[in-house]
Amino acid sequence: MKVILLEDVKSLGKKGQTVEVSDGYARNFILPKKLGVEANAVNENNLKLQKAHEEKVAKEKLEEAKALAAKIAEMSVEVSIKSGKDGRTFGSISSKEIATAFKAQHGIEIDKKKIVIDEPIKMAGVSIVSIKLHRDVTAKLTVKVKEA
Repeated sequence: MKVILLEDVKSLGKKGQTVEVSDGYARNFILPKKLGVEANAVNENNLKLQKAHEEKVAKEKLEEAKALAAKIAEMSVEVSIKSGKDGRTFGSISSKEIATAFKAQHGIEIDKKKIVIDEPIKMAGVSIVSIKLHRDVTAKLTVKVKEA
């Protein structure tokens, strides 16, 4: 029996694949657990429509990420760091501090986990950090650090 998988099934296939399985395996395991549906014309057509919709949504998200990356590249964020005598600083700037400062200054929320800091920011000045917006899109943000 041919079955279209609705979920990833270990040692059988990935979601959306059409696989050939024995009738008993399909009737007793795949179909009752809603891991797949029988591969008939209606279900195959639904699968095609669902894949087309997913591709469209993915393309829209990619376009949104590219637009946001272009917008972020033009912006900068100011963050202050505590410093003592001789310009020595206490600690470093974290991605959480950058995310909260960016939200406060520009009103755009960025997940702190998506901010990539190559090396710790421990001194006043200008640094560039990467923000991973999408699998294929990375934005560069200018961080201006001032002493407090």
